Amino acid sequence: MDGAAQSFERFFEIVKRLRSPDGGCPWDLEQTPQSLLGSLIEEAYECVEAVGEGDTGHIREELGDLFLVVCMISYMHEQAGLFAVADVLDSLSEKLVRRHPHVFGGETARDSDEVLRNWARIKVEVEGRKPKASALDSVSRALPPLERAFRLQKKAAKFGFDWADTEGVFAKTEEELGEARAASSEAARLRTPDSLRDLEAELGDLLFSAVNLCRFLDVDPSAALQGANAKFARRFEYVENGMKRAEEPMNAANIALMDKFWEAAKTAEKTPKTGGMEING
Repeated sequence: MDGAAQSFERFFEIVKRLRSPDGGCPWDLEQTPQSLLGSLIEEAYECVEAVGEGDTGHIREELGDLFLVVCMISYMHEQAGLFAVADVLDSLSEKLVRRHPHVFGGETARDSDEVLRNWARIKVEVEGRKPKASALDSVSRALPPLERAFRLQKKAAKFGFDWADTEGVFAKTEEELGEARAASSEAARLRTPDSLRDLEAELGDLLFSAVNLCRFLDVDPSAALQGANAKFARRFEYVENGMKRAEEPMNAANIALMDKFWEAAKTAEKTPKTGGMEING
């Protein structure tokens, strides 16, 4: 037995012990597949964050946490007599072999595009799945909205449905910003359900255009937003520390002072390390 097999066997025994009615963990025993869905999503995002950071130790830890939730949900179904963890692994292995005939069979694939075309053909001809009514149907509706918008646009672009140049994308984004501004004014004036729905729709169009701009400029929108989130949190903490030193409360009455610390945070991020006040970017 190789190292990976031994490690999985030890890990799986621990999972079974945690879920054992005889001496298991009370918290783990209370969990259900439904109660762990939030953890499944959270751990996936934390794994994405770790990979983005490039910290090997953090990546290894987060992959382990994600693996735990996946295995735990699988074992819950085994305990319920619905399918075994081995069934999950066996069906996955069979699918990988089936969908890679250029690796495990006699077929060839010149590039990744041909691999994907073969993959789609196998799902219909071999696995009996219904053909997609639209090319966009292959983009999962279960994806987070930001990621789904990005993938929908990428898929459409493969069929030539795309902007001719960057200026067109910028112009569209500016157009959507203007429409969102107008919808905001109208919603503030009317405060009707229809006006609020129109505002939501226009803001959605603005976000969709921003994602399109990222895609056109070869920027991953999720990575860009992740960076913006981290920057905001970093600068906000700087403001909090400054307000503590000034012995001033964090409230709207002190917005001018908070803005001052915010600008100081931005300056500190751009200042080379000299031992003075700064934020590590």
